[in-house]
Amino acid sequence: MSTMIAELYDALKDAGASEEKARAAAKTMADYDSRFNKIDQDLSLIKAEITILKWMLGFLVAGMVSLLFKIFTVI
Repeated sequence: MSTMIAELYDALKDAGASEEKARAAAKTMADYDSRFNKIDQDLSLIKAEITILKWMLGFLVAGMVSLLFKIFTVI
């Protein structure tokens, strides 16, 4: 059984929509809301992974710069 957004259902009923249409719209919006929550969770995981990759790249660049500096400054 699907969930329904009660506030939306009540607002649509107060606006004059029929009970069937208000119920269908509230259920559809609840489905979209759950999908958007899933997308938000996936995006937060991707953001965390990108942050780790940025730090890794920063350490690699710093290491390469230090090695290049050492190579070209040794007499």
